[in-house]
Amino acid sequence: MMVLELKEVTKRFGSFTAVDHLSLKIPEKEIFGFLGANGSGKTTTFRMILGLLNPSTGIVTWDGEPVDYSISPIIGYLPEERGLYPKLKVNEQMVYLAKLRGMAKKEALKELVYWLDRFKVPEYAGKKVEELSKGNQQKIQFIAAVIHKPKLLILDEPFSGLDPLNVELLKDAVLELKENGTTILFSSHRMEHVEEMCEHLCILQKGKPVVHGALKEIKRAYGRKNLVIHADFSLDEMLHFPGVTQGKLTAEGISLQIKEEAVAQQIINSIVTKGFISKFELEEPSLNDIFIEKVGASYE
Repeated sequence: MMVLELKEVTKRFGSFTAVDHLSLKIPEKEIFGFLGANGSGKTTTFRMILGLLNPSTGIVTWDGEPVDYSISPIIGYLPEERGLYPKLKVNEQMVYLAKLRGMAKKEALKELVYWLDRFKVPEYAGKKVEELSKGNQQKIQFIAAVIHKPKLLILDEPFSGLDPLNVELLKDAVLELKENGTTILFSSHRMEHVEEMCEHLCILQKGKPVVHGALKEIKRAYGRKNLVIHADFSLDEMLHFPGVTQGKLTAEGISLQIKEEAVAQQIINSIVTKGFISKFELEEPSLNDIFIEKVGASYE
């Protein structure tokens, strides 16, 4: 099993520590969520994995061997800031980039045809990148990251700027790559995408992991803290109920955050005789709830 592993990795720039004793292990066929606000150390970590930066201390390994620039042919990278050549035609550009990864022209063109068909844009092969919409440039950038069939794929904000239909196309492609054995490190500001696609994740703050592990276990550790109540009577007083940390009134009733499950039982006991309750639902905390609690701000 090929595993990407970071062992006590630290990166300093002068007196500034961008990444501080970060340890991660990401096995093959895994989509691993990597989250953090701007300046948290994500991009620096990506650059160390790519072999573009050397750690100040610690080590990054792939399949047990230290990572350096020599393994770049097995890595695909979709950066947050896109970098295509606007004047080049798509097919010329993809062949050039694929050759840099060690592919033959014939094989690169075959893969390009597959991916253009997969994204329902076969007619774009002979177009210049500057002639395409921003969303379609995004598709071409994604193809550039995967055309050489990488074993390790790093996706930094892959869905940025895409409409819902194209988000679904790209999500399906990412899941297909995972099923075919690609290890994927995935960063996104859209928490729902991380929740939907990732089994494990790490949240960085100031270069240090503040949350790390299996998503199900992380949620379980935080308890079931979201309570939604719909009723035909006023629920205003619930905003100040002991154990309620925050809440908001809705058209149907109220949405609350509570400290623990026992508070939900106390609330239902206090309102059950007041009138008709059409909904009383205790939900898992969202990933955004956890992010806010640990980092102190929303990631949206």
